[in-house]
Amino acid sequence: MFFKSAKINEFRLWGLVFTLAGMGVMVLGTAGIVFFGQTGKIIAGIFMVLGMISLLISVAVYFWAGMLSTSATMLECPECGKPTKMLGTTDRCMFCKTMLTLDSTQATDLPVAKDMNT
Repeated sequence: MFFKSAKINEFRLWGLVFTLAGMGVMVLGTAGIVFFGQTGKIIAGIFMVLGMISLLISVAVYFWAGMLSTSATMLECPECGKPTKMLGTTDRCMFCKTMLTLDSTQATDLPVAKDMNT
């Protein structure tokens, strides 16, 4: 359960990964100018384009996560009592990582999460 998290947080994590990878590629590309001189400018240009593509992908992922977040079901976690967002039929609490469901056929003996929209 150490690496499990809510679905929205997973999307945000991938957005962050693409952002950091894009910036890292750009920094490595500009280092090519220092190490390779005139030839390094071509390498820097290629790496700048690749970095920008990665950053644009991260913008798309963050936009997609934001759109999913606006339509997500808000509910109160029965474990920690904090309001959290849920995508799909099952998800995890954003704070305590407890499995949540609104489907009574998938629920266990524990209290079922309460939908805050009703």
